[in-house]
Amino acid sequence: MAIKNIIDADILIIGSGIGALSVAGKLCREGRQITVVTKGLEKSCNSSLAQGGISVALSKEDDYHIHFKDTMAAGCYQNDEEAVMTLVSKAPEIIREFIDTGMKFDTDENGELQFGREAAHSLNRVIHAGGDKTGLLVVEQLLRNINENVTIMRNEMALDLCVKDGQCNGVITRDENGNLKRYKANFTILATGGIGQLYPSTSNDTTITGDGMAMAYRAGCVLKNLEFIQFHPTMLTIDGNAYGLVSEAVRGDGGILINEKGEKIMEGVHPMKDLAPRDVVAREVYAHYLKGEKIYLDISAIHDFRDRFPTVTEICESHGVDLSKNLIPVGPGAHFHMGGVQATPQGVTNIEGLFAVGEVACTGVHGANRLASNSLLEGIVFGKLLAEHISAIDRKAPDFEYEMPVYTVDKLPAKSEIQRKMMDFVGIVRHRSQMHEIMEWFRQYMPQGCDSFCALDLTKTDNAKQEVYNMLTAGWLIADAAMKRHDSIGAHYVVE
Repeated sequence: MAIKNIIDADILIIGSGIGALSVAGKLCREGRQITVVTKGLEKSCNSSLAQGGISVALSKEDDYHIHFKDTMAAGCYQNDEEAVMTLVSKAPEIIREFIDTGMKFDTDENGELQFGREAAHSLNRVIHAGGDKTGLLVVEQLLRNINENVTIMRNEMALDLCVKDGQCNGVITRDENGNLKRYKANFTILATGGIGQLYPSTSNDTTITGDGMAMAYRAGCVLKNLEFIQFHPTMLTIDGNAYGLVSEAVRGDGGILINEKGEKIMEGVHPMKDLAPRDVVAREVYAHYLKGEKIYLDISAIHDFRDRFPTVTEICESHGVDLSKNLIPVGPGAHFHMGGVQATPQGVTNIEGLFAVGEVACTGVHGANRLASNSLLEGIVFGKLLAEHISAIDRKAPDFEYEMPVYTVDKLPAKSEIQRKMMDFVGIVRHRSQMHEIMEWFRQYMPQGCDSFCALDLTKTDNAKQEVYNMLTAGWLIADAAMKRHDSIGAHYVVE
């Protein structure tokens, strides 16, 4: 079946986070016509929810070589060294350019940038905006930086990439009215974010269900490091339910993790204590959680908490937490995916005409565990590099029809069941002897006659079913990668 509703586009971006908007902001000023397709609204992305800041070697005491060492150490030296050096060395200039466009980061009384400390950084390097509203304010500035050459298609879900003979010429989507559409594009950019909603507790936006990774898999993309999933140790957690992120900057400013007895749980666990790498802290919090203990973030040492952390304050107070007691109940939640579509810092994948940027991409820059506040930086820096790459090449999308698949699915689980299975089998702690169980569980949902999560007939699969199917696809791929890595390293922690 051919889709009659065909829309021509020069540059098509799937997603609307920092990576997507960084690409769009540069190319639109060069007169390029850009179409952004987003599953929700412009700000329906993880970038808008990011409370932490941007790590960049801009202080007098800092140097990008130190930033390089910290990034490599946090990533357990599984990082791609060249990609890391590209990120940290280009960051100071690109962030200065971003400030020149009007972005305002927090400054001291002398107008100098303020630098905060977060986990696994050897010195104060993290800049913030609006205290703990960095991501949202960065997204808003990037939206101001785009012009009339950018068309944003809201509430439209990307369903499958159009790929033939190793070349991409666009994507199939379904709009909010249920209409299937085909975009034919010279350049197609995946910027769909990560996989946070595959887990019951997450800091991620509700739209982040692994769609980009699932589409890329079906299109034949090379995927990398899928087993490395970072859990943030401090989600606001009440009666087992997570209600939002409590920024790591709270611990950077003096917050201490304690149990119900007031004992500091990170004492003796790691030399950096509460500012140890996130995987270490998350495992410790999770270990107490499994024993039925409640863990709190003691904020008594932080002055002017409400002014310093307005977003955290709002989240806590809206859920009945009395901050005058200086205790925030916390638990771990899925936060960031270090793996994804294998790509260069310029976003190049193994499929011609298809690029990836941001969390959906795996450039190798994060290794086995992302250094705090390197994610917003990655979106801005590698977004600019991708835009420069596209500016330098001339490509015309090849002509070929999208052939509608014939497969359908008869039954699908509830999202909550997928989330429970992922946490139990491929969560903070993975049991080597049990992971085959989740692989068998996934296989029952593969389409009849297909030995993988292949593409479906989109005329018989609505967006809700497609989203669950993408979650199953992404979960299966993550579990398979976890089974194949036998040793614990970084965010991949296995026991018998």
